[in-house]
Amino acid sequence: MATTEVTGAEEIAWDLTDLFAGIDDADIDAALAEAEADAAAFRERYHGKVAELDAAGLAAAVAEHERIESTVVRPLTFAHLVFATNMADPARGALVARLGEKAAALETQLLFFGLEWAAAPDQVAEALLAEEVLDRWRHHLRSLRKFRPYLLSEAEERIVTEKTVSGVSAWSRLYEEQLGALRVPLDGDEVSLETAMARLYDADRETRRTAAEAITVALEPGLRTRTFVFNTILLDKSIDDRLRSYPTWISSRNLANETTDEAVDALVEATTSRYDVAQRYYRLKARLLGVDRLDHYDRFAPLSTDTERAPWDEARRIVVEAYTQFSEEAGAIVARFFDDNWIDGPVRPDKRTGAFCATTVPGVHPYVLMNYTGDRRSILTLAHELGHGLHGVLAQPLGLFNSSTPLTTAETASVFGEALTFQALLAGEDDPRRRLDLLTGRIEDAIATTFRQIAMNRFEHAVHTERREQGEISSERIGQLWLDAQNALFGDSVSTEGYTPWWSYIPHFTGTPGYVYAYAYGYLFSLAIYRRYVDEGEAMVGPYLDLLRAGGSRSPEELARIVGLDLTDPAIWASGIDALAEELDEAERLAGELGPG
Repeated sequence: MATTEVTGAEEIAWDLTDLFAGIDDADIDAALAEAEADAAAFRERYHGKVAELDAAGLAAAVAEHERIESTVVRPLTFAHLVFATNMADPARGALVARLGEKAAALETQLLFFGLEWAAAPDQVAEALLAEEVLDRWRHHLRSLRKFRPYLLSEAEERIVTEKTVSGVSAWSRLYEEQLGALRVPLDGDEVSLETAMARLYDADRETRRTAAEAITVALEPGLRTRTFVFNTILLDKSIDDRLRSYPTWISSRNLANETTDEAVDALVEATTSRYDVAQRYYRLKARLLGVDRLDHYDRFAPLSTDTERAPWDEARRIVVEAYTQFSEEAGAIVARFFDDNWIDGPVRPDKRTGAFCATTVPGVHPYVLMNYTGDRRSILTLAHELGHGLHGVLAQPLGLFNSSTPLTTAETASVFGEALTFQALLAGEDDPRRRLDLLTGRIEDAIATTFRQIAMNRFEHAVHTERREQGEISSERIGQLWLDAQNALFGDSVSTEGYTPWWSYIPHFTGTPGYVYAYAYGYLFSLAIYRRYVDEGEAMVGPYLDLLRAGGSRSPEELARIVGLDLTDPAIWASGIDALAEELDEAERLAGELGPG
């Protein structure tokens, strides 16, 4: 039987009754029936007529479209949330499947609207978008037209949408279920992957080594299945990209992120060209740990021998105070997540791994899922997800379409919240060695969010390219491509022995291909905002909250201008990396003053 350390989060469970009373709530089917009827009426009214609408008629149609979508998203979100806390429950899995099928069928009814709007001549579309009545929907409608060159016919789009339920979505669900059910043999027991991963932050090297070896062992039995699923998703995406004539495997993701292939290439180039920063840090850490070279499981080792864990209530206090010191409004919103049971906190068997925040839940506040283990990283993860939550609450009045952010700006509030919480942790620590431990932890997190995510992007680029050019890829070959990307990052500063199958515990590769670079994009963007806050203080609070309130109603470039930044300047990426290098300078200075030991 799986065991976990006591953290005080054991009884922290979210209350989903703001959505529905339970998986058998009759209101779920009532909502779907309402959406089905409204979607049919919408199609009857607008199909084949979108190009004929005037500005007021188009505004009314978009508002109705959003209302129908919101009616569907709410029960679907509920299904995914209840499933996330127990992925072994057949009833919960069945609800996800049933609602997913219903949602896909409804989507096919509504597909015509975006297709007809995208097909409208540019001159007609621009004249309509200039009308004041479309102010609320202007960005949303412009975003739909970006995909114009890559759209299929309505009949083809309907088929693609319906087949998604039995195709890539089903494979992604299987992948996540396998990860959720994975058990790691440790100390004569079996623990969850999350619990085992938390031991990589332990001060004792033997504990880290044992955990890493056990994780490698645990990943092996299901590796063949995960490899097959990954290959299937890679193939599915290659077919979709070919049919739509996307120029590269990542072009569709870049469009959805409201950026360009060229901008992402600039981000990748700026980051990979500075891998020396990560390697320099890992060499410093090896000296601080008293080893010749780090093993991959040493990267997150604390430099202090203090292994104290923060109980849930202490983590709550730290995070809420950090947000409150920045803004009373932000602090009050974050506190509500705890007070009103919007968080599911503990590690449990069969619970989804990692952490997330469901932000765009129509008519209801966001929800946060954690696997809280009590270590420093867990506190910062809590701060990260609550940043998403703050973003979701502030943007919610905009509605479903305008509150949804592209991945490139989705991390803005989360990374900023982490920075606030880190500074609070640092300010509360007087011991120089523990301060150094916090500082190095911050650098490690920055490396993980920037350099590591770009290294994973390079891995994705390699596997997508090879799958398209050479066919199905073996587990061994995928493992080699994974090591190639990781070793390019680490150089000779970290040993990757035993690290080969670790690509397979990362669900982003299957759930959202191309996602990972957005972490680096969002982190460096958020770091630039935070640096302005450090320089300007209170004057930045209002603009920053305005940025969050804007949600996804403006482009990333327009959002950046709210806080005085220019995302079209590639130097923003170099500036962020330079800031990280400066933190490394400080760590080296402090380490030199403290001396060995």
